[in-house]
Amino acid sequence: MQKNNQLEKNLLICGDNLTALDDLIKKGIQADLIYLDPPFFSNRHYEVIWGDEAEVRSFQDRWEGGINVYIEWMRVRVAKMYEVLKENGSFYLHCDWHAGHHLKLMLDEIFGAKSFQNEIIWYYRGGGVSKERFGRRHDTIFFYTKGDNWTFNYDDIRTPYSEESLERLRYKARAFRGDKVYDSYEPNPKGKHPDDVWEIQPTMPSSKERLGYPTQKPEALLDKIIRASSNKGDIVLDPFCGCGTAMAVAQQLGRKWIGIDISPTAIKVIIEKRFSKLGLKESKDFDVIGMPTTVDELRALKPFEFQNWIINQMKAKQSKKLSSDFGIDGYYDKTIFTDNSGIQVKQSENVGRNVVDNFETALSRGKFSRGFIVAFSFSKGAYEEAARAKSGGLEIRLIKVEDLLLGKVKI
Repeated sequence: MQKNNQLEKNLLICGDNLTALDDLIKKGIQADLIYLDPPFFSNRHYEVIWGDEAEVRSFQDRWEGGINVYIEWMRVRVAKMYEVLKENGSFYLHCDWHAGHHLKLMLDEIFGAKSFQNEIIWYYRGGGVSKERFGRRHDTIFFYTKGDNWTFNYDDIRTPYSEESLERLRYKARAFRGDKVYDSYEPNPKGKHPDDVWEIQPTMPSSKERLGYPTQKPEALLDKIIRASSNKGDIVLDPFCGCGTAMAVAQQLGRKWIGIDISPTAIKVIIEKRFSKLGLKESKDFDVIGMPTTVDELRALKPFEFQNWIINQMKAKQSKKLSSDFGIDGYYDKTIFTDNSGIQVKQSENVGRNVVDNFETALSRGKFSRGFIVAFSFSKGAYEEAARAKSGGLEIRLIKVEDLLLGKVKI
């Protein structure tokens, strides 16, 4: 796929970035720019419905053992990123107030304090303030470089002058010191030199960019970073790529890119929702590696990731209710059948009669006319109970994960 330290095709990797970074190092692949927006140390649990209610993403950034465990988890990964980064490369780490000060010390150790360039403040407006403190309205982005020479295209990211600044700069104020006269300078037609406070609004619910990802960053933010610290043809790496903002912007700016995420759901969203809008096609424009292709790999997925994979594979919709859904994890609406059908996902073997019986109750309560249970295997009693339900007018199909994986299931 790759040779001679070059990336022949853009790359999307599903898996732990620690392993993926090791693979890049072994292949000699290096990046000109690394941007990462890792899970924050916020002790929050995100459980949201992806756009159009077709995807559910559940992840948590709780770290048992506290801040030291979190920093060590980050340290080993950033150390690998340092190896992947070219000698003249740039590195941007996105964080917030929860762990920013700890991360800064860790970055100083890996890159060296002299390699620190900026603490960028991303300021944004929004609601939800506390009466006990100032409103928290910014994230922090630490900018480091690896060598003595790095790319910084400041002319490409100049910002417009305010009207007040323009008036001040255009005014030919004269200062008399003895017999000398000093005139003020004319403003740069491209705008003022970029500073380290960026006012960029987050991705709003009504935005065309919005994919429903809980921590989605606006393209304008990544556009500024990528324009500043890379050139056309350079490689941009995002080792926590989420919904793919960095890759989408890199693609539009003529850069090559590598995205890594541990979530198959995230990878699928990038491919189907983000890249399709850009006209990108798998195999032609980018390669995908690491997606689950075996029963054992599916068995190893986290519960919500497994559920996402099953519902997506069945081309169904996720249940709108993420709790108290009465056993209905997904459904087909009337665009598929003449009436609604429910789906239950079990990440287990030898699913028994009681599961089918309870699902039958859930279907009746939800006024579904048929149902599908997906699991690794079923007991004899489960098949008998499904047959009994069918004789009573309610069809319940039992589907094995292996059959779904091999494309043997026809809905």
